[in-house]
Amino acid sequence: MALFRRGAKDRTAQDETTGGVEATEETAGAASLAAESPAAAERAPATVAVDRSSGPYDSGEAVPPGPRVDLGALRLPGVNGMELRMEIDKKSGTVSAVGVTLDGSTLQMQAFAAPRTEGIWDEIREEIGESVRKQGGAVDDVPGPFGRELLARLPVRTPEGRTGHRPARFVGVDGPRWFLRGVITGRAAVDEEAAQRLEDLFRRTVVVRGTEARAPRDLLALTLPAGADGVTPQPAPAPGTAGAAAPATPTFDPLKRGPEITEIR
Repeated sequence: MALFRRGAKDRTAQDETTGGVEATEETAGAASLAAESPAAAERAPATVAVDRSSGPYDSGEAVPPGPRVDLGALRLPGVNGMELRMEIDKKSGTVSAVGVTLDGSTLQMQAFAAPRTEGIWDEIREEIGESVRKQGGAVDDVPGPFGRELLARLPVRTPEGRTGHRPARFVGVDGPRWFLRGVITGRAAVDEEAAQRLEDLFRRTVVVRGTEARAPRDLLALTLPAGADGVTPQPAPAPGTAGAAAPATPTFDPLKRGPEITEIR
């Protein structure tokens, strides 16, 4: 599943087979850009090393105890009052993303395979920004609790048929051979206090990468939570409407969503 547009310098013989989520040289790209000229160095945002000692965690690391919801590639901490919405790809039938709603705000998460030696968040941020701008939105690359993140204003269609904008935060963390991406919408996208519970949930999430070889940018498979049998899939809001959630992945249509399954915990 092609989830992010690949850069030209990532098109190596090894990576041409990928349809999923990895970038191999973009972390070094900012450094090489800075080396070209002082002006370029000023334009390129500095990459901030993220301390993962408090999460997000890899399944092979020491993980703090506590109840978690097993979704296959992701294990989410159980939080009272949270609502899970599992997004399903219509063509493949696979679960492509999970959305967690708390206090009226939503955190949407996906995990992807990543190179062993370097992360991919630097490149993906550039691609998200380019996609949002092409859709008529605006985006800023700023520091956040997980390193660099994007503050975006996504174009949406209001019930009156007008074009409006909705705020969203794109956060990402590079782990050992994986990348975890989140999109925060609702009040938490603009209010630091409202964002704390969702940020804490993102931080305490465990990524299960597995040991099998994966192509760069492969989506790590999610599964329905235990006890979800019989839950009725719910249709997603129409793309481009005010009710549609932020994109599971930034593509040429960053507002598109798939069907969902909802579970209240």
